[in-house]
Amino acid sequence: MSLLFRDAAGPSLAPGGSVVCVGAFDGVHLGHRALVARVRERALEQDLVPLAISFEPIPREFFARGTPVPRLASAREKIALLGAAGASRLLSLRFDANLAAMPAETFIEDVLVGRADAREIWVGADFRFGHARRGDVALLRECGHRLGYNVEVMPDVASDGVRVSSSAIRTFLGAGDFDAAARLLGRRFAIGGHVVRGQQLGRKLGWPTANIRLGRRTSPVAGIFAVRVHGVEAQARAGVASLGVRPTIDGGGEPLLEAHLFDFDGDLYGRRIEVEFVQKLRDEAKFDDLDAMVRQIDRDAAQARAILHVARPSSGVHA
Repeated sequence: MSLLFRDAAGPSLAPGGSVVCVGAFDGVHLGHRALVARVRERALEQDLVPLAISFEPIPREFFARGTPVPRLASAREKIALLGAAGASRLLSLRFDANLAAMPAETFIEDVLVGRADAREIWVGADFRFGHARRGDVALLRECGHRLGYNVEVMPDVASDGVRVSSSAIRTFLGAGDFDAAARLLGRRFAIGGHVVRGQQLGRKLGWPTANIRLGRRTSPVAGIFAVRVHGVEAQARAGVASLGVRPTIDGGGEPLLEAHLFDFDGDLYGRRIEVEFVQKLRDEAKFDDLDAMVRQIDRDAAQARAILHVARPSSGVHA
């Protein structure tokens, strides 16, 4: 992606005109990617700019009033994925009280026409926008006759007979069906971030981990997993990971993603990595003591190695 913008007000982002798609785009799944690809195709045909408009936080998060809303991708990941899908410019609007109260007609006139200079707008059939979600495809088309843009509705995308949607993907992830979620996402679900320094307890116990804080992001999954870790070497490294509040150690605190890379010894602090979830092994559990926890980690690692087809080193070490 060449250009990123945040503000609803300001000069035109495409003075020569644009083809626009609008949505929350959580996860940038196969349906989103098909939409952006179609927008890029139409923009190239007309010598216009392919432009995506999205929101941060996504509207569901804003209206949840502090209740955690699971996300399929962080804002940073969404930006990268939309660019890879074909959007050359992104207007990532700050979704706040002012934007939530903006009348649908004002959004059309000030954002879609004034800011994006839209000549063609692509949305899903169920797209809603503006105060009280009053805006819809019919209103877009009604205003388009007056303001000089066309409206197109993107057909649903299906995979194995299942309509591709962010909610369906979250449901599959919550049920531990990572293969089904991957078919709708177009890739395996992953969480990325910079490795931070922890309490060093894992290293003392013989299980060093690369730790990623989730910050404000709420994950749709929790528990113990077989994983592949990208960003360490040219090829992904197999491992076992825990995502949760570490009840045995912290008694339930800030969620943390801890990934142990099999047969790896190196310093990853500050490195940005991506943890790809392959299969869930179990839920988090509180153990009576650290020895009981380590014995379970041994079993988890053996199970993850079998799933990922990684042999245990002949030396017998598990680091």
